[in-house]
Amino acid sequence: MKRALVQKAKCFSLRIDDIAPDKSISHRSAMFSMLADGVSVVENFLRAEDTLNTLQIIRHLGAKVEDDGKVLRISSEGIKESFEVLDCGNSGTGMRLFCGLLSSAQGHFVLTGDKYLRSRPMKRVTQPLRSIGAKIDGRNDGDLAPLCIRGGELKAFSYESQIASAQVKSALILAALHADGECRYKENELSRDHTERMLKGMGAQIETDENLVTTIQPLQGPLKPLHIRVPADPSSAFFFAVAASIVEGSDVVLEGVTLNPTRIEAFYALKRMGADITFELKEDKYEPIGDIHVRFASLEAIEVSERISWLIDELPALAVAMACAKGRSVVKNAKELRVKESDRIATVVSGLRACGIEVEEFEDGYAIQGGELQKGKIASHGDHRIAMSFLIAGLKCGMEVEDVECIDTSFPNFFTLLEQIAQVSVEESA
Repeated sequence: MKRALVQKAKCFSLRIDDIAPDKSISHRSAMFSMLADGVSVVENFLRAEDTLNTLQIIRHLGAKVEDDGKVLRISSEGIKESFEVLDCGNSGTGMRLFCGLLSSAQGHFVLTGDKYLRSRPMKRVTQPLRSIGAKIDGRNDGDLAPLCIRGGELKAFSYESQIASAQVKSALILAALHADGECRYKENELSRDHTERMLKGMGAQIETDENLVTTIQPLQGPLKPLHIRVPADPSSAFFFAVAASIVEGSDVVLEGVTLNPTRIEAFYALKRMGADITFELKEDKYEPIGDIHVRFASLEAIEVSERISWLIDELPALAVAMACAKGRSVVKNAKELRVKESDRIATVVSGLRACGIEVEEFEDGYAIQGGELQKGKIASHGDHRIAMSFLIAGLKCGMEVEDVECIDTSFPNFFTLLEQIAQVSVEESA
């Protein structure tokens, strides 16, 4: 196990053009290529543990992947049964979306992951898939991996989700593509919509109305191949947006980031706190892409209780900004944080308390009284976003974070970028 120590930073000015590529879009680019007729071309694929595991899984499922280190060329003649156990590593996105993709494929498939993923709930996906005919089993009656899937015929469905989750929605959409009739999926709040955008761009008939009902027509044949350049991940970029917002006199330009409205809500929350943030659109094909400029400004407390699914991944980093703001900030309706790579409500609360910040914990969030961050020793619990959030907090006061190998699952060059701002050392834990 490794720990990282970061020193307090001075003001900085950076233009960053190598933020980690978007993890969600990278996962989907590999998976959706399995549905296409022809060669899909994927540029700027995220080469991190989670997404490389997805790439290995599609190889096991029969895809041919040519990789010159810069561009992937993926071709498939349909999903083939594999005698390999399909290892999703630490990725809940990978496991949940593969459940949907494989539920209609002919064959038997086993999905597993690391010790953290094997403890995360999967019934939110397996239960609705079972209700339409999918044969899925696993520990705790299909709630915990390893999961076993016997693909087969699926029934058309009309499903209303009680949670706004892009992973659940995506799994059901992938299943719907091979159901025996038109399917409808309703959510109470629009969750991230990369799946719909990308599949529509490939020729799938998917429409979402003003009541947040997504209608999916079954495929009549293979989709068109993808030709996509994966944009920078806004949830990764957000760490450095927070850094510029809390280190006095700093500014940063984050280049080539997806500006999808369902992905940049955290930036708008930070802007509501007083941060000076501007957006510049550069292109718009599968996704709107552009630059985000963040300049330091004094922060004020806010409440975050709406559109939670649009910023769920960024809430740990936003909590660091809240700890540096004037007043009492509140996060509500975020119970989904309990079932991420760690219980992120508990890990955010305990981490901030270790840094001398007053925090009140709720079942669905927390309240943070802004104050003076103090150097602490933080346990990441194997959660990459907790590890990175508290290293960013360390730019204000210094910080020690345990178990930082998990950062490689989503942001392999995080430390390279952090070293442009402050002195950092990574070493084996004592």
